[in-house]
Order: sequence, then C-alpha cells, then structure tokens
Amino acid sequence: MSEYIPSPREWVAEQVKLYEGSGGTDGLTLRDTGLPVIIVTNRGRKTGATRKTPLMRVVDGSSYVLVASQGGAPKHPVWYHNLKAEPNVEIRDEAEVHSMRVREVSDSAERQRIWAIAVEAYPPYQEYQDKTDRVIPVFVAEAIK
Repeated sequence: MSEYIPSPREWVAEQVKLYEGSGGTDGLTLRDTGLPVIIVTNRGRKTGATRKTPLMRVVDGSSYVLVASQGGAPKHPVWYHNLKAEPNVEIRDEAEVHSMRVREVSDSAERQRIWAIAVEAYPPYQEYQDKTDRVIPVFVAEAIK
C-alpha cells in the first residue's frame, strides 16, 4: 500500500500505534471498555493513502463484521466511503493479519442476522442506531480466495 496517514483523531492514531507497534499484543481493547478491537487497513478514496481504523471485533464464522456507526452520528464515517470505493482491506486481529474483501450488507434478512451479532458483541450499537435517522451500514469482510 501507499504512505500511511494516521487518523486526525488522536486516540485513534494512538490505538493503532500501540496495537501495531506491539505486534498485536497490546492495545487490543477499545479505550476503557475492555472490549476487543481489530485494525482495518484500507486505501483513502481521495488521498490514495493507507488509512487504519480500530473497529469493534465482531465475527461471524470466518468473516468479520464492520459497523459504520460513528457513535450514531448523522453522517457515515469517512472509512465507510473508502470501503465503498476500494473493498480490499487488511484486518489485523491481534497478531494475525488477513487480506479480505468487504461488501456492504443490503439484503434485509442477512442484515438483521448480522446486526444481531454486532449488537451482541457491542450493545451500544443499538443505542447508536436509535439516536440517528440514518440506517447504520454494516459490511462483511471475507477472505480473498
């Protein structure tokens, strides 16, 4: 990938630095929640630069679920638009790094099933959905075959 540009959000940049700098042995939980995170590496759609985002670790079998909640903000996070433009990503789950391709879940039955898995892993997702008018997008990341 191209040059890495850290997030302008200091806590995000620090989490990525700690997680990756330790080889996936430190910084594995979201702030003070104790809940596990993964690092999603993707290409910025405008800059072409490498971007890295810690997201909640939500799994569905051998796939990862990526929830574009942004805490229930009225707009999608920037990484949502990046994944729509370039679906190939790397996911670091502790010391393991996986090359994956994402797809946004649009089928309502699949989305309902995946959403339930996401809320079970991180219950605040439902609060975020309840406080925003937008439907929070959900992606599934699958191994590239």
